[in-house]
Amino acid sequence: MAYTQTFPNAPGWAFPVLRYICLFHIMCIGAIFRWKKWGFWGAVASSLVAVVINIMMDDKLIENITGLISIAILYGVLQIGGERKGWTQLA
Repeated sequence: MAYTQTFPNAPGWAFPVLRYICLFHIMCIGAIFRWKKWGFWGAVASSLVAVVINIMMDDKLIENITGLISIAILYGVLQIGGERKGWTQLA
C-alpha cells in the first residue's frame, strides 16, 4: 500500500478507522444543516479522534492540531447573531 510507505509508523487499523471517522463526520455536518445539536458534538468527537490517530501516525503535533481549527470556527459561527444565534436554534 502507498499509505504504509508514506506513513511507516501508522498502525494497520488506522486507515480503515479514519475512513469511518470521515463518513461519520460528513453525517454530523449534514445533521448540523438539519439543526441538530448532536451533529456539532459528533463533529467535535470525530475531529478529536482523527487528530489523535494522525498524531500517532506522523508525530507532527502542531500540523495535526490545526485540524481542530475548523471546529472552533464552526462554534464561532454558531455564536453569531445575538438573540437569533445558531447555537440556540439547534435541537
